[in-house]
Amino acid sequence: MIAFDLSAGAAQQALSPAGIEFDAQEARARYATAVWCQLIEPGDSVAGRIIGARGPVAALEAVLADGEFPELTPKELVDARKRWLPRLSAGAVAGSLAAAAARGVTLLTRGDPDWPTQLDDLGAHAPLCLWVRGDASALRRLEASVAVVGARAASHYGDHVARELAAELAASGIAVVSGGAYGIDGAAHRAALRAGGLTVALLAGGADRAYPAGHTQLIDDVARRGVVVSEVPCGAAPTKWRFLQRNRLIAALSAATVVVEAGWRSGSLNTAGHAAALSRPLGAVPGQITSATSAGTHRLIREYGAQCITSADDIRELLGMPGETDAAAPGDGAYTGDATRVKDAMSTRVWRGATEIARRAGMAADVVGGILGLLALDGAVESGIEGWRLARIGG
Repeated sequence: MIAFDLSAGAAQQALSPAGIEFDAQEARARYATAVWCQLIEPGDSVAGRIIGARGPVAALEAVLADGEFPELTPKELVDARKRWLPRLSAGAVAGSLAAAAARGVTLLTRGDPDWPTQLDDLGAHAPLCLWVRGDASALRRLEASVAVVGARAASHYGDHVARELAAELAASGIAVVSGGAYGIDGAAHRAALRAGGLTVALLAGGADRAYPAGHTQLIDDVARRGVVVSEVPCGAAPTKWRFLQRNRLIAALSAATVVVEAGWRSGSLNTAGHAAALSRPLGAVPGQITSATSAGTHRLIREYGAQCITSADDIRELLGMPGETDAAAPGDGAYTGDATRVKDAMSTRVWRGATEIARRAGMAADVVGGILGLLALDGAVESGIEGWRLARIGG
């Protein structure tokens, strides 16, 4: 058994720099969550499973007491303890909490009213908590939001498109989510701020410091007018693994993901993969066929059924919202939100059965069957022996 003080008194003392008093039970739960943040890497599903089953305090007490975990195999438990226990340090936890208080970073847990419940779609890989700098309540206002991501070494074309899309979306009330990096991320954040809209930056390192350092002013601006978020404690350094895991949060937090530019093996394709796995709508911006920075977006359109994005209206359609043209002319035969969801689940190249389309759209199969019939009458989709697909323009 490992001695570690999880009492309410120790918890209150560690949490005291924040200047907020918690009752004993909540203080212990928050402190245990902060301890877990020190022990694990983002996306640790073993920790996610036992904490989901027992809560942060009981799970941590059982780990420290070398208790039994029917939820895990013996090997999972042995390997997990080898990963976690060398990181156990009350001083490190207290230091991260003090740094958070000094930088105005709030520890947000699943029990808090501002917790963005869409992150729970990640299941055992969901974050245990979020470290938030800025307006935490903004995380409840992301029903209409889009992740705008892409290459760090963006071309002039990509930078221009990202700025145009983000500005128009932000000005119309759609939140822009990205990763705070150079290139497309930075262009999207800046444009959203200039348009007076909401933008959210998810960092791979602690929320108390900007990465890259060249974006310190930008991240500070996002924190003042939007929100900066991380799942690792203050003081934590960004690593390659944490960047990849951060991408799952970008995809899960947003209602849709749009990749503006990406190389063949770009990290943005990782974000797109998470969006697809979560059944979030996915779009990609086309570019010149000779451009290496558009090879990844063309791949998403060709191989993964991403919708071709050429305007902010295309993104509104991706979200199931009327575009500006649709709103100005309600009688012009614009598709309903449900029809848009069905079309988003289809491809011009790949034939899909009605059941698969319903699964991708998150709708009942009988409802989708009726909508497919109406879309076929309009010539928007076509059916064949292998199922259904979007009609190709020009036949």
